[in-house]
Amino acid sequence: MNRNIVRPLELGTPRIPALLVENVDHYRVQGPAVVVNPHPDPVRLDVAPSVTIPALSSTILTGTTIVSAPSVIVVAATDAPAADVIRAPGWHLLSELMPSFPPATPLWKGPQAAAGSARLDAPHLLGERADRRQEETFDIRVNLWYAPAGTDCAIHDEHDFIEIHTQITGVGRMQKFHARDHSTLYQDIPMAPGYTTPQPFCRTAPDGGYRYPWHQYRADTDCVWLAVEYHRPAR
Repeated sequence: MNRNIVRPLELGTPRIPALLVENVDHYRVQGPAVVVNPHPDPVRLDVAPSVTIPALSSTILTGTTIVSAPSVIVVAATDAPAADVIRAPGWHLLSELMPSFPPATPLWKGPQAAAGSARLDAPHLLGERADRRQEETFDIRVNLWYAPAGTDCAIHDEHDFIEIHTQITGVGRMQKFHARDHSTLYQDIPMAPGYTTPQPFCRTAPDGGYRYPWHQYRADTDCVWLAVEYHRPAR
């Protein structure tokens, strides 16, 4: 099997190039780059003492070798103005794609790209049981988002996939609420570049889907972040 298969991820960001590296075997990250481990097992780095990128997590690497992994997502770390990204083709205000979304909310979505697959035991991954059992293959899809400073990106509770979020530029936060009301905030997760929310927010539902709490992204500064989505392949 070929090793270190590198494929560009077309995320609509010429100034923030992104790569998928599959069958990782002593792959050197020149960096600086945000490196996401989208798998349920840690990824070891070739440094001493031993360091790993934990499951469904990320870090910023420079001049570092990844020992092995099914795949990693590598996004260039940059200090370019975050607002520059939406000038590239393929970016849309979310209200253009989803007419029901509040048109006054300046939330922009970039083009989505396929990023390989991962083997997951969803109930174990989501903390519903301690032991790891039968795994399923999930397709991974990724896209970037942009929001300017001070944007509340809308409280919602519906997704038909598992997702995590990785901060690329700026400072923001993922927030959870008891109801669709900002005054019911109960968890606030600060996010700086290189940070991923390692515990997906959802739980499995009886119909095979996923149940999310009320949640939103909030941009403290101008922000670009990466959504990593896990979809069951269509049957």
